[in-house]
Amino acid sequence: MASSLISNSHHIDFDVVFGMEDTDLVQMFESLIATGLKNFLGCPAVFNEAALTEFFANSSVREDGLVVSTINGVTVEISEEVFAATFELPVEGLTDLSDVPKNLVFDACSIFSISKEQVSMSCLKKIQYRLLHDILAKTIYVKAGSFDSVTRDRFMLMKAIMFDVKINWSSLLFGVLREMVTPGSRKAKGYAIQICVLLRSVPGFELGDSKTFPVHRMLNEKTVHRYVVINDKLGGEEVVDAPKVKRTPAKKKGVTKKRPTGSDAEVAPIVKKKRTTKGKPAAAKRIPV
Repeated sequence: MASSLISNSHHIDFDVVFGMEDTDLVQMFESLIATGLKNFLGCPAVFNEAALTEFFANSSVREDGLVVSTINGVTVEISEEVFAATFELPVEGLTDLSDVPKNLVFDACSIFSISKEQVSMSCLKKIQYRLLHDILAKTIYVKAGSFDSVTRDRFMLMKAIMFDVKINWSSLLFGVLREMVTPGSRKAKGYAIQICVLLRSVPGFELGDSKTFPVHRMLNEKTVHRYVVINDKLGGEEVVDAPKVKRTPAKKKGVTKKRPTGSDAEVAPIVKKKRTTKGKPAAAKRIPV
């Protein structure tokens, strides 16, 4: 269960990524802080597998909008206000991404590919926007499966972040959490470390021993560099935890002595050496000059 909760997540070590030499990537991470996501994406990177499993098994959304669950006999209630306060999320700004100013659509032409519905990941040429899209897809929207296409919502959200448009992250992220715990919802489960941060503040609840978030899923200087290398080689279709690619040496083609026949290849004319004899020369046809 825990592996599925963290398979589509990134944890960002902001203190480390700001020491990178790539100014474009550093600016992208600075934009995430400016939009108000530092404490959500960079919260303490530990989680408790047993508590998370029980949380999702017993969770639901109450009529008043609260996310409720029962863990070890303790009732857990999470409101949007508590959620926003815990991660210091902005509570003002856009809640409908279709309200992103239209003039930004034209300004984004130079860095994004514009589409009303979807665009291909190959349209995001610059590495900082590929990485930003992966963070939004895996850690914000908790998308399961392929990431080869950029949905309209993620596309609009990327523009809002890069152009410093205010987003009501409290409403957006809590809405994703509600989808996760709604019975019958197809939303992938996630927010593993964020939920554990919330559980630690529940009165009378002991979280117990926790595990450290996997190092290879933490975005630091090393893993970001690996992401850049893999995307350069494979056109941006691999994710941070993709295996290293080994090139298989091409087999040397043996030289065949068999002469191609028929229409497979043109046969070069064979030039015969002239034979010299002491006898009378053979009659030859005269060729007009």
